[in-house]
Amino acid sequence: MSRRLHRAVALAAATVLLGGCGFRGAYSFDLPGGADTGDDPYTVEIEFLDVLDLVPQSGVRVADVPVGQVGSIELDEENWTAVVTVEVNGNVDLPANAVAAIQQSSLLGEKYVELAPPGNQEPEGSLREEPRIPLERTNRNVEVEELLGALSLVLNGGGLTQLQTINRELGNALEGREAEIKDTLDQLDTFIGGLDAQKAEINRALDRADELSATLADRTATIENALDTIGPGLDVINEQRDLLVSMLEGLARLGDVGTRIINQSAANTVEDLELLQPILSQLAAAGPDLANSLELLLTYPFPDSSLSALNYRQAQSGGTALFTNMTATVDLDLTHLLCRYVVDQNGALQELPLEEALTQGRCGVEGGGGQAGGGPGGSPPTTPTSSGEGPSGLGGIAGRILEQVSGVDQPVGRLGLPPVTEVGP
Repeated sequence: MSRRLHRAVALAAATVLLGGCGFRGAYSFDLPGGADTGDDPYTVEIEFLDVLDLVPQSGVRVADVPVGQVGSIELDEENWTAVVTVEVNGNVDLPANAVAAIQQSSLLGEKYVELAPPGNQEPEGSLREEPRIPLERTNRNVEVEELLGALSLVLNGGGLTQLQTINRELGNALEGREAEIKDTLDQLDTFIGGLDAQKAEINRALDRADELSATLADRTATIENALDTIGPGLDVINEQRDLLVSMLEGLARLGDVGTRIINQSAANTVEDLELLQPILSQLAAAGPDLANSLELLLTYPFPDSSLSALNYRQAQSGGTALFTNMTATVDLDLTHLLCRYVVDQNGALQELPLEEALTQGRCGVEGGGGQAGGGPGGSPPTTPTSSGEGPSGLGGIAGRILEQVSGVDQPVGRLGLPPVTEVGP
């Protein structure tokens, strides 16, 4: 009796223990055996959002080759994720950014952990030195129960029974419109082809729009300030709307009047411009002379180049006297001053034209004028003195006669002026 009692008590204790620990049948037992981890295995911690029915002693594979086994499965109470600790054979070299997934060997087979290098990144580091795979690099396979549940939802509560109705109504909608549907598809194909050809431009436009959005985001405070400030201005414009409308109407009337005036005075304006053209042409031709005359306008009778030679001194009557050194030769010979005046046969004094006096060599030549018979019908002009002699009446001042009238072998000077010797600097 005592042995039976002991067996009953042990069975009851085992039942209570299994019930309190959440016994899940065969899934609660560790799998026997496992892959050979070698003499120098290393431990890796893997975070999973859901480990399904993975149990300790499950296999760890790389490229479907067993390389280790699951050591323990724990709950991270801070992040509420499952942390699976696995032991990997020391001869297996995996990068630090390796990925992990829970796979299933067959439709109803066991679960195992699959390790692999990253597919879209370059391998970096070593998993032995950084033995933890975070949640963003883990995944799990689809459960058979999930697949069957989704299929039952489609078959029972989905639209599978409505496929025949959908097919019949679609046939009725497309019947007799085959050409239009084909043309629509052709246009859609052209449109998609154009979009594909402009893919680079579309990407560039999207990038510029992104840059614009970033710039606007950086200037949000400025935009808000501008919107807040523009409100009172819009209120003022709204209050002055009647005045603005009146101003625009006045501008419209002014434009009509201006157009009418221009149309009526067009002929007169054109005529005035035509009359103004010769004046403007002469002003344009006299442009250099006008510019040069400004040099003498403010310093007459001296050119502006003589301003550097001006001297200042205190005048006896007060103030400042302005003077400069100047040399002048004055011709007092009446033959030069009155070269164009002749006495005719009647004894009357006549003035010869300048051109005639020049052609006869009277002006600028000693004895060239002021004598009876010097004009037409008179005696020829007297012979001029040599260049080494000065004009008469000046006390023998040394000088020379410059220039000569064309066609006359007589030296002549400037009109009405005596010859002046060159003065050195």
